[in-house]
Amino acid sequence: MRIALTGGSGKLGSVVLPYLREQGHTVTNFDVVGERGSGFVRLDLANYGDVVDAFHSVDDGPDGFDAIVHLAAIPAPGIRSDVVTFENNMLGTYHVFKAAERAGITNIVYASSETVLGLPFDVPPPYIPVDEEYPARPESTYSLVKHLEETMAIELTRWNPDLKIVALRFSNVMHESDYAEFPSFDADAMLRKWNLWGYIDARDGAQAVLKALEWQHTGFDRFIIASPDTVMSRKNSELVAEVFPGVETRGDLDNTKTLLSIDKARRLLGYDPKHSWRD
Repeated sequence: MRIALTGGSGKLGSVVLPYLREQGHTVTNFDVVGERGSGFVRLDLANYGDVVDAFHSVDDGPDGFDAIVHLAAIPAPGIRSDVVTFENNMLGTYHVFKAAERAGITNIVYASSETVLGLPFDVPPPYIPVDEEYPARPESTYSLVKHLEETMAIELTRWNPDLKIVALRFSNVMHESDYAEFPSFDADAMLRKWNLWGYIDARDGAQAVLKALEWQHTGFDRFIIASPDTVMSRKNSELVAEVFPGVETRGDLDNTKTLLSIDKARRLLGYDPKHSWRD
């Protein structure tokens, strides 16, 4: 595939980019930062005309694209003001979706977020493990935008029955270098309760992107993408009893498996995470 990747210089994108290339795909990185050279184009997603032009063709690049992977965004709450976060992320995603439509690109995979599930869970989730089945519960401007992006994708795919948009609700992205800190989390269950002690190894995040691109499907769907375990050595049954007493639990929690259910991604996409901080 000829793939246009936005945000290929970011924490997740910098792993997705080489992975897709290693799998034999031609990938162009569109970002506001990056090293000049073949395969990189500086692009500000706030400028719709530039995005339209870029998705049609770029110098020294492919003449058009087969798919879009949209990762570019302010990556978390609290980094910029609420207004800047809303304007940057919402407008950027709208421009990407509409520019893809103008270019006739019908295969779109983009980064949604675990935050739509109700993070930081000051209001407890309806049940644990959480999954994609309950309505979004945005608790910040950042997560509100992610929810609105998913809503927009639903309507765009309704308007165009040939369009596929897959929202990957990534957990907190981690590199191997981040894992040295994980053992310290055990001392206080509250340190990471904000996302049910979840994470996603960037290498498995890259695998999920490719699985979503290859998925033969039309319409919109959403998937939680997390690593197969928690950041804790303590068992889930102990953590949940301490931090979320009274919340409904489903299945066996006498283990350290992720509480951000990836069952749907495993079943439909064939997602099969291979990496753990315990390795």
